Amino acid sequence: MSSSRSTLDQEWDAPGGHGDDGVRPAGARRTERPPGFWRAPFSGHYYREVGYALTGLPVAIVGFAVAIALFSFGIGTFVTVLGLPVLAGLTSVSRGLGRAERARVREMLALDVPGPAPVRQERPGSWGAITARLADGPGWKAALYQLVMFPWAVFSFVMTLTFLLLGWAMALYPLYQWVFPRYTSWRGYQLFDFTDSHHVRHAYYVEGAGQIAAFSAIGVLLIFLTAQMVRGLTGVNRAAAQGLLGR
Repeated sequence: MSSSRSTLDQEWDAPGGHGDDGVRPAGARRTERPPGFWRAPFSGHYYREVGYALTGLPVAIVGFAVAIALFSFGIGTFVTVLGLPVLAGLTSVSRGLGRAERARVREMLALDVPGPAPVRQERPGSWGAITARLADGPGWKAALYQLVMFPWAVFSFVMTLTFLLLGWAMALYPLYQWVFPRYTSWRGYQLFDFTDSHHVRHAYYVEGAGQIAAFSAIGVLLIFLTAQMVRGLTGVNRAAAQGLLGR
């Protein structure tokens, strides 16, 4: 390990900023204004947020697995010399994962988060590089991000996919409602079907023009509310990226 840094590290982690001119604002800044309530479900901004939530799960799985594996191995071998470079490697890898996550946040969530200052190596040699990485606060914060955001990624994925599909399935129900009576034993979309303690069966189907229209209208409302829900879910990711991955 050495104190030399690649061009990519200099662009992303330098205190002054990144980019062609090397200048970046002191704090995070939005690169795109979020659309209003009525335009949100049909905007590219919204579907980039949806893409972030859905792709966030596999990304979080990789980050969590790498972070927990290196941390566990490092702690397990801490009493030996091997444990220290492993933990130092954890902060280095976490910085790289954090760099990639800031890029995702910038491109998909329209938030430009400035990277942390580079690691400063005070002592020469490999041992100096290891101790510098062990004392790297932003590296440890990036590792913490991989751990704490994993359950949130699972929650965001499930909520986004469920309500996205549910809203559009309900809104478009008038287009395919004819399939149920023609090809199934149901008279329409079945909301519930159970038998009570008196052995009386209760079944409710969405059929008839009024019921179909109301069902579809609820779906349309759900589409608009889902856009706001996804914005709230990704808002947590924005805040976490600023707090744990930024300067």
